[in-house]
Amino acid sequence: MSGFLMTENQEENHGELIYRLSLFEQQIRQMQAQVQAVEQGILELSSLKINLDELKNSKDKEILASVGRGIFIKSKVLSDNFIVDVGNKILVKKTIPETQNIIGEQIKKLDGAKKELEDNIEILSNEIRKIIEDAEKRQN
Repeated sequence: MSGFLMTENQEENHGELIYRLSLFEQQIRQMQAQVQAVEQGILELSSLKINLDELKNSKDKEILASVGRGIFIKSKVLSDNFIVDVGNKILVKKTIPETQNIIGEQIKKLDGAKKELEDNIEILSNEIRKIIEDAEKRQN
């Protein structure tokens, strides 16, 4: 029967182990949510990049332009150029291919961030596995 009873020290170690594992699990869940957000961003940018092809040779044609949150307005395309925010609220005129290149670079950056998050998830998963293995060894 005494094999089932834990000493005070073992109880502390067990509690610490559970606490550490729950922290790692919480970090993994947060990173997984970040991966999902990055994937959504990649999907939206990829869709935008493809949609820009539809605007080629659309000068003087009528389109539905989004003004935000599912609200559209009929408008006429007056130019083949876009005004693009290139950072720090700096707006520059860009052609469709130039805009698509900018979007492509943004997608690459998001892919890099996604890879880094996935690598960190793998590191934490390995750490969890190691902690569990060490605890099992100590128990035997």
